[in-house]
Amino acid sequence: MLTYPDIDPVAVAIGPLKIHWYGLMYLLAFGTSWWLANMRAKRPGSGWTPQQVSDLIFYGAMGVILGGRCGYVLFYNFPQFLEDPLWLLRVWEGGMSFHGGLLGVLLALAWFGHKYKKNFFDVGDFVAPFVPLGLMFGRIGNFIGGELWGRVADPAHVPWAMVFPRAGDLPRHPSQLYQAALEGFLLFVILWWFSSRPRPQKAVGAAFLIGYGLFRSIAEFFREPDAHIGFDLFGWMSRGQLLSLPMILIGIAFMIWAYRGAKAPHKTA
Repeated sequence: MLTYPDIDPVAVAIGPLKIHWYGLMYLLAFGTSWWLANMRAKRPGSGWTPQQVSDLIFYGAMGVILGGRCGYVLFYNFPQFLEDPLWLLRVWEGGMSFHGGLLGVLLALAWFGHKYKKNFFDVGDFVAPFVPLGLMFGRIGNFIGGELWGRVADPAHVPWAMVFPRAGDLPRHPSQLYQAALEGFLLFVILWWFSSRPRPQKAVGAAFLIGYGLFRSIAEFFREPDAHIGFDLFGWMSRGQLLSLPMILIGIAFMIWAYRGAKAPHKTA
């Protein structure tokens, strides 16, 4: 069994000013996305300018934050919102949802596409490969914060299991790191490779939906369900898996649509 590296969630403290690791992970996520997007935008004939990339990352960041918070309230703790509507605004108390953030980003991409006269699916294909590394940093932030821990594990079979400070005395899977590896790093490698060659419109975005949905569903088997929710279906399907299922199905449908309707390869920049 490994010892959980009990890291102070505050990375830097200067007087009353405190910078948390989780906030730094968000900065790394958006900064990495901006850097990768600019790399792709510099390709000849990409159709993207540095100003458009900066605006895209800004709109995306707003979509992540607003959508992630609203999604958590709607998908995971709506009764608490009904009892205390102002809780929605108290983001420092924690609570962000990837699936809510995804919906927020989709709305942000639609607004960006309308402003710059770009096709929504082209924008989605362009941005999809940059998202997973941001997710990786977010899961590392979860691990440092000692939250969203995994299910109880037997150290004899899982020697890397560890006891999390606020999760009792039993060793657990470090499921945050599993998610960082699967839906973060591995999905990034797959999408970066897949998008490096011309693909039909919608194909890269569809690959993201399928890949994230599958990897999240796998990781959920090792992640402890929210205590106030438990399992949603069949005694084993978690809320995260339930929300990921439509992503997989929609992604498959879009992938079929992309390749059946493609007359010629479409560059994703």
